[in-house]
Amino acid sequence: MAKPKILVTGGKGQVGMSLQLLSASYPAFDFIFVDKEELSIDRFELVSQYFDVVKPAYCINAAAYTAVDKAESDKEVAFLVNGDAVGVLASACKKYGTKFIHISTDYVFDGTSPEPYKEDTPTNPVNVYGVSKLRGEALCLYYNPDAVIIRTAWVYCEYGNNFVKTMLRLMKDRPELNVVSDQVGAPTYAVDLAQAMLEIISRESSAGWVPGIYHYSNQGRISWYDFAVAIKELSGSSCAVNPIPTARYPTPAKRPSFSLLDTHKIRATYGLTIPAWKDSLQRCLQRL
Repeated sequence: MAKPKILVTGGKGQVGMSLQLLSASYPAFDFIFVDKEELSIDRFELVSQYFDVVKPAYCINAAAYTAVDKAESDKEVAFLVNGDAVGVLASACKKYGTKFIHISTDYVFDGTSPEPYKEDTPTNPVNVYGVSKLRGEALCLYYNPDAVIIRTAWVYCEYGNNFVKTMLRLMKDRPELNVVSDQVGAPTYAVDLAQAMLEIISRESSAGWVPGIYHYSNQGRISWYDFAVAIKELSGSSCAVNPIPTARYPTPAKRPSFSLLDTHKIRATYGLTIPAWKDSLQRCLQRL
């Protein structure tokens, strides 16, 4: 009997590469990883033809336009990848009976909440990237109400460009670094997020498929400065790390000052255990 297929878009991104890393531990499934060269996800005819041939049981959309600052001037592409393409994938999944998991972001919120963001907290993005991702969520649920959307935050891993790898590089090159201390949230190790999605798929037969929006990030609450200090300590760097306010580090895109996600719903619904942020950071640094 043929194994169920899991199609992963954005196969060369951080989450896509993390899913590749874990795929060998899930031998009950056949994994297919594609990137934009292999499948243009913003074109319904092409996606529909692809689904017709491959017939995936599951699709994880890990493809995204994630250049937050560049999105301010590159709106069209950001909305194409983060908005329209999500609608295309959601429609194709609906048409072919494919279970769909889409990854979204903490940036759909404005950062003014006094407490961790729940899934039903009103959204109000403060930059183009956040608006484009919110558009993707709306199209996803419009075309495919049976989808699972997972909002995540501060993603890093051994692959691609991210805060952890940037800090390690700069700490080697410089005697001191200034890091923003007034933006609060929790990081997400992409391997943990990948594991969570594969657990959701694996448990579907027992726990059932429960559609809707979920939040996932590692456990804890820190600032970017705290994150940098932990990277320094765990890597044994002698670089000095100084806290600075956001006002001293202007960027084209505004960032939410508070983006901590409440992860209770995904833990309760799917019985997931989410690691503490520092434990996951240590695992990532050991692999690096």
